[in-house]
Order: sequence, then C-alpha cells, then structure tokens
Amino acid sequence: MYEEYMADHNFPLLDDNLLGKLKPALLYLHVDELKNLCLELGIHDKGAKGMLITRILHFIKSGETITEPIVPGVSKAKRNVVYSLHPETLMLKGAYKNDLKTRLFFKQLIGEHFHFTAFGIDWLNDRWLRGDPPTYQEFAEMWKVEHTKRKQLGSTPKEEWAYINFAQNLVRVSPQATRDEIIYAWNIERAKQKVAVSELIANAREYKSR
Repeated sequence: MYEEYMADHNFPLLDDNLLGKLKPALLYLHVDELKNLCLELGIHDKGAKGMLITRILHFIKSGETITEPIVPGVSKAKRNVVYSLHPETLMLKGAYKNDLKTRLFFKQLIGEHFHFTAFGIDWLNDRWLRGDPPTYQEFAEMWKVEHTKRKQLGSTPKEEWAYINFAQNLVRVSPQATRDEIIYAWNIERAKQKVAVSELIANAREYKSR
C-alpha cells in the first residue's frame, strides 16, 4: 500500500486548506479508527492518539512515515529483576505500573490527594525516551509542583481529548445543557467529522501525480 502511494502520487496529497480541515476532524476519531486509517495508508499503527494523528498528517504532507520512538535500554527494566517501591528506585519501563499498590505508595510520598494524571505519564515517557529514568522521589516532587501550578492556574485539556474539549466549549455557549444533550450533540458532531475525514482521505487517494 505504501509503495503504491509513493509510486502514484506527488506529495502533499492535500493542499494546505484541506490539510487544515483534516487535523481537527481526525481529533474526533477513536484510536481504533485512527489505527485502521493508518493501515489503509500503509503506515505504522502503533502509539497513542496524538502520535497516530501526527503520523497520518505527516504522511499526507510528505509521504514519509514516522515510526514509534524507541525507548533506550537504560530506561527499561531488566528481566528477572524485582524493583521495589522505594523513593530512590528508578521508575523503569516494564517495571512501573499504574496500579493500586503504586498509587498507595505515591500517597505516602505526596499525600492523599495524589492520583494518576496524564501530565505525569507524559513526563515519565519523556524521561524514558531521553534515557534519563527518574526515581519515584523525583516523580513525586515533579507531581507536587505541577499539581499545585495547575490547581492555581488551571489547565487546558490536550487537543486529542476531543470529547472533553467539545463538552467544555458547548457548556460555555449553553451553560444549561444537560449531560444527555451534550452527548447527543457530540454524537452528531462526531458523525459529521467522520464523514469529513472519509471525504478528505478519498480526495487524497484520488490525487494523481502530475
């Protein structure tokens, strides 16, 4: 599939105007739908929602594929090694778990208000990719600072959290909207955006080399 696109098309497959419409529409797709779209385009289908969207847009712009970032060995747990929950223990990929035992441990380090957060996972993944895995104590200190900042200044949901962003925007316009009304409006908008994606991808398929 990838070779077929490369042979038959110049890139980008969509002009800037259509690319500008594709990105916000892709945000409304579920992860499994984005994975299927990646497979249709012949590109890698691994990763979180944001990465899948980035990969699709990059391919349509350039014809190049973006592979999943590789976590260096120094950030990975070794086989048959037990890593205890201790402030100075490194948080390594393959050993760290978002489970009850870990949550209770962080409550001891941070306080009863601790909970798993997206910003915490993003920070941890970034440290892993940099080859600089943090200790549990380092994570706890980061979490306390970031949680306090977000509590004081507020935080903006990630753009790929389409439902949350849609619901917040709708409530700003219609403060009296009920949960059922929000879900109904969301389903209508999501269906519309899915059609938009299908039409835009169809345009990309039809684009022939000049």
